[in-house]
Formats: sequence, structure tokens, C-alpha cells
Amino acid sequence: MRQKRGAAALEREIMTETERGLFRRDVMRVAEEYFETEGDAEADITRTENGFSVCILFKARRIKKIWSPQ
Repeated sequence: MRQKRGAAALEREIMTETERGLFRRDVMRVAEEYFETEGDAEADITRTENGFSVCILFKARRIKKIWSPQ
């Protein structure tokens, strides 16, 4: 059975360092909306039985107050 090109891209075991850097940058953009962050994020991506476990660690000085739109 042949896989489609897009599906084959999903069957990878690792992320390159460039991809990890882009991923960390994107996560920090969102994190900065909720936290006053300090430094860069670390990403730990581990293969599990059901897929992957992704752990993002970063330092934050405070949690920002979020105003809900009304």
C-alpha cells in the first residue's frame, strides 16, 4: 500500500534542530501572552507507545492578568 506524500511526512521519528528552534519560538510567542517569560524554552520530545510525549519548559517571572473580552 502506497502512502500519500503528506502522510509520509507524518511518519517521522525526530525533529531537526532547526525545526525544534522554530517550534520553541512559536510556543514562546503564545506563552508570552500568558506569562512574563525569562529566557528561551526547552523542548523534550520522546517517542512513546502511542506517539510522542512533548514537554516544554520555560522560566516565567509572573503570570499575566488576562482580561476576557465582553
